[in-house]
Amino acid sequence: MGPLAGIKIIELAGIGPGPFCGMMLADMGAEVIRVDRTGGSRKRGKEVLNRGRKSIAVDLKSPEGRDVVLKLCESADALFEGFRPGVTERLGVGPDECMARNPKLVYGRMTGWGQEGPMSLAAGHDINYISLAGVLNAIGPKGGKPVPPLNLVGDFGGGGMFLAFGLVCALLEARQSGKGQVVDAAMVDGAATLMAMFFSLQGTAFSSDQRGTNMLDSGAHFYDTYETSDGKYISIGSIEPQFYALLLEKAGLDRDEFSAQMDQSRWVEYKARITEVFKTKTRDEWCSIMEGSDVCFSPVLSLTEAAQHPHNKARGSFIELEGVVQPAPAPRFSRSEATSPEGARIAGEDTTLVLQEAGFSSDEIDSLVSAGIVSTVTN
Repeated sequence: MGPLAGIKIIELAGIGPGPFCGMMLADMGAEVIRVDRTGGSRKRGKEVLNRGRKSIAVDLKSPEGRDVVLKLCESADALFEGFRPGVTERLGVGPDECMARNPKLVYGRMTGWGQEGPMSLAAGHDINYISLAGVLNAIGPKGGKPVPPLNLVGDFGGGGMFLAFGLVCALLEARQSGKGQVVDAAMVDGAATLMAMFFSLQGTAFSSDQRGTNMLDSGAHFYDTYETSDGKYISIGSIEPQFYALLLEKAGLDRDEFSAQMDQSRWVEYKARITEVFKTKTRDEWCSIMEGSDVCFSPVLSLTEAAQHPHNKARGSFIELEGVVQPAPAPRFSRSEATSPEGARIAGEDTTLVLQEAGFSSDEIDSLVSAGIVSTVTN
């Protein structure tokens, strides 16, 4: 059932990092009820981030819709939302209103800039949050412009994952104190926290503000990606001396010529030579030579290839739900292992069931449906 079995969480539907947080919690066994908009998604199973939870479709802009959400809060352990500061207060489902119904409720809030500060009300996206946190400046080639690492660092790492962590922390505290609280998860804060190690390296020989010149940002010849003869790529991470020695051996490089591993003045020269060597064989040929060894080597795989790699298949790292290949729940537990999730629900697919479980009578449910306050799939 998963380690969060028995925990009930209300998710006010949003996009990207909010659903990712809901997916993580549901993957771990929490009962997550997603409050969708009436007339929302009709794509069952296709939206990976929406997997594993029930869906109720509610018109949150109506007083009656607000009351439905407040009623759901009475039996919930937590609620989370990903709107700009003040939006849920205007809708009547802010922390004060929800926690008045349930003092033990944990109320999670995720924004880009945080609940306060001079930029808190401004629009933004992942690229903006990681820029302000000092992350984006560090990513990219030497002499080139910063390169966005998809929207992994701000939205999903610094946002959705930190919100899930914050909610679980607050839920553990609530079990001791008997009181709920507000969790303010800001992507700019989370992204900055992910850079903790690099702040500690500032001013040392291992870090400079010039991207593409450091050990972990493609500056080093022993930590980078290289093109192979068939136009594909491999990755090398041979940091430790024993791994570096093995790299030289398997690549057929002279140990004496490449002996000054940590001499940054030699990195450009070394990289040019290694680039030539890796272009002499295909990616599969290099895999046959290095994969599984202590070189710290991997082929650079596409999403399709990743799901088919023997290691990932052996671990069951990917699953298929309703025809969609996707990552399996993670992490794993020795005793309270999470079950395989169900695919994403259609908006409103569980409206009737959720309302019944919350204590609404059949007449009340029919009235809400007739008035358009809530909707069902068949409505």
